[in-house]
Amino acid sequence: MTNINIQICSYITEEWLHPWLNEGKSQNSFALTHNIDESTVRKIKSTKEYRLPVETLKRICDARGISLSDFFKKLSC
Repeated sequence: MTNINIQICSYITEEWLHPWLNEGKSQNSFALTHNIDESTVRKIKSTKEYRLPVETLKRICDARGISLSDFFKKLSC
């Protein structure tokens, strides 16, 4: 079983951050748009396990227009 912290960060990185960056947008603009610090974006995309606080995940989900429950449903797919 994969560690949930790794799953969460991998999903955010692969599904949301990389496409954002591939559009020529900056990591800092991702942070600003998603109501988080740029340092948090660096932690999320790092290869080390990062324990993303639920409050931070909620901010990101709110900015993306999805609920936490919808986010976790995406992880199980």
